[in-house]
Amino acid sequence: MRKIYMGVRLRRLREERSLKQVELAALLGISPSYLNQIERNQRPLTVSVLLRINAIFGVDVQLLSEDGEGRLITELRDVVSDGAETISLAEIRELAMNMPAVGRTLVALHRRYREAVEQSEALAAQLGDEWIAGGPARAPFEQVRDFFYARRNHVAPLDEAAERLYRDAGLGPLSVHPGLAAWLRERHGVAVVVTGSDDDQRRFDPESRTLFISADLKLGQQAFQMAAQIAVLELGPVIDRLTDDPVLASPDARRLARVGLANYFAGALVLPYREFLTAAEAEAYDIEKLGRRYGVGFETVCHRLSTLQRPGARGVPFFFVRVDRAGNISKRQSATDFHFSRVGGSCPLWNVYEAFTQPGRVLTQIARMPDGRAYLWIARTVGRGVAGFGAPGKTFAVGIGCDIRHASRLIYARGLDLNDPEAATPIGAGCKVCERPACPQRAFPPVGRRLAVDENRSALAPYPVA
Repeated sequence: MRKIYMGVRLRRLREERSLKQVELAALLGISPSYLNQIERNQRPLTVSVLLRINAIFGVDVQLLSEDGEGRLITELRDVVSDGAETISLAEIRELAMNMPAVGRTLVALHRRYREAVEQSEALAAQLGDEWIAGGPARAPFEQVRDFFYARRNHVAPLDEAAERLYRDAGLGPLSVHPGLAAWLRERHGVAVVVTGSDDDQRRFDPESRTLFISADLKLGQQAFQMAAQIAVLELGPVIDRLTDDPVLASPDARRLARVGLANYFAGALVLPYREFLTAAEAEAYDIEKLGRRYGVGFETVCHRLSTLQRPGARGVPFFFVRVDRAGNISKRQSATDFHFSRVGGSCPLWNVYEAFTQPGRVLTQIARMPDGRAYLWIARTVGRGVAGFGAPGKTFAVGIGCDIRHASRLIYARGLDLNDPEAATPIGAGCKVCERPACPQRAFPPVGRRLAVDENRSALAPYPVA
């Protein structure tokens, strides 16, 4: 275990409880002078002290560990990229480690600034060069993303409710579809009707008590839609309590969160927590085997794997993303601290984009970020068939990844040298914030930098100059 210096956080924790150093030292079973050294970052926190802090204050030990810093460090890099001063990664990491509240405040202020600038630019393009004061609140989908991220993409009340219903309905991996149809019919008087091609995958008519599901969906997808409707019918009060959260600052965000929570329950019902986690561990997280076992698609399995973070029964902490050919990220959820920059977009060297060149094939990649952290990524294309001749289909690339320290638990790490630094592909969080000077795929310089003009070459040198 690395040495952990968290003196400022510990001092803040003590002051919030109105404790003197002598009082806290007595509670922790250490001397006041030792506690003073810890708070001044002259001595590291030991495992035993961390565990006593958890026992006394009920504070999650992970909140004082390195795992929670990654996202804040990435966001702070976005913030300083807009500034005139050059701030090193070491300084950013020190701020994130020791004064996270200050760091989050800076990120929030910068976010408001960027939104105001982007809004004024958009309005100027429509109305001329008029200056519009102020800016809008964060977009609803961003509020919902932060809502799930704050829970590390795990919603315990819905997982527990799904396991109860799975047991009460007598469901099994091969009987979910007929079992849910029977549950809707017997408990709610709802008839399930599979219709022809429809823009809506699911549509409920409350007057006729009929649930219409698109025939374009496979059986596993139809079961998912039935489960989502059960969430609406049975778990309204639970979902209402969950969405009564200050992070969801607008009615649109709360409505979108309700849909997200209903879909979360659907995934938890089709793939119940303990049974699915046991199967995932037994199969070394083989996504395609798990999909065949439960009759669901690649994307559904990936999405569910990113939610297995129940205290005392955690799976591999995954991050999950879905992109289209144009690079639009339509889904991005994480059970850990991996975070792509909002400013920078994403990296073309990432294997999620390579998946489009090899449709249907599972690709693996060891990727290393500029801060030195390495990750194992698995990517594959997914899609929906076309409704008829000439109708466009839907194709996405789905990626699921984890920190390299968890990679040995995955079947996808077999044959890969996880300890070879040269085996990792250097990627970044997008050109606007990535500072790799010699990247062959650089599209433009980092924000606040310019490209150097080399008179001995026929093109601009692909490296930034301060």
